[in-house]
Amino acid sequence: MKDKSKENKSIEYSAGDKMLTFNQPLIMAIVNLTPDSFYDGGKYTQIKDVLRDVEEKIEQGADLIDLGAASSRPGAVEISEEEEWLRLKIILNEIRTNFKDILISVDTCRASIAKKCADLGANLINDISGGNSDPDMFKTIVQLQIPYILMHMQGNPQTMQKNPQYKDVVKELLFDFEQKIQSLQKLGFHKIILDPGFGFGKTQEHNYQLLKRLKDFTQFHLPVLAGLSRKSMINKVIGTNPVTSLNGTTALHTIALLNGAMMLRVHDVKEAKQAIELVKFYENV
Repeated sequence: MKDKSKENKSIEYSAGDKMLTFNQPLIMAIVNLTPDSFYDGGKYTQIKDVLRDVEEKIEQGADLIDLGAASSRPGAVEISEEEEWLRLKIILNEIRTNFKDILISVDTCRASIAKKCADLGANLINDISGGNSDPDMFKTIVQLQIPYILMHMQGNPQTMQKNPQYKDVVKELLFDFEQKIQSLQKLGFHKIILDPGFGFGKTQEHNYQLLKRLKDFTQFHLPVLAGLSRKSMINKVIGTNPVTSLNGTTALHTIALLNGAMMLRVHDVKEAKQAIELVKFYENV
């Protein structure tokens, strides 16, 4: 039986004036513009500091930069559209101006923000709500025709970790993705990346069930993203915290890669790149 994760490696999407090619696993580097993200919130308050961080991540091997201006940690307070755009617009423009070749993703649930960011040169939209937060998102993505990260989240950041329930978490996510993929494809949109949303409305057991069966999500012949970096699903098992969980993060990245992940969303680019290189060598022996 042909390994579907191998088939994903030939997928290529146009992304504005650039191409997003999945001939090997890609690294999406997290750049948070929020004061309250669970790991690096408030780390950078000056534009020059953000640009230095972006430059370092590109030098370490990042394939994409993912900008987030609204925290999605459990219990995070929702900010206004105006505040989200205020945090994004200057930084996005500066990154696009200073790093012309890098692919830029914007982490937003709002269709209007997605449109404004695409107009400033963003190449992808990363929607943690999978189109649930804004009824205009799918229509906007179809118009923009740039790659769309379709993530699964049960509830919202304010409520998602308050006793999430599933009868079969993998089966229910597969069904949800199937419905949304069909909706987008009927609208003429095919540039989809799937993200099961580790930690977004899932218990510890749910997260590890999804990780163990990550290869199930390759049945759609779409790239699968794993966002595991420094999350509580690591810390609760090995007694670390977001600052001390790099080793655990790398361990789970390795499992995800072996199970078909074609994109890692990470805080630590150098270590993720090393995991990819080791898995690649292992698979090719």
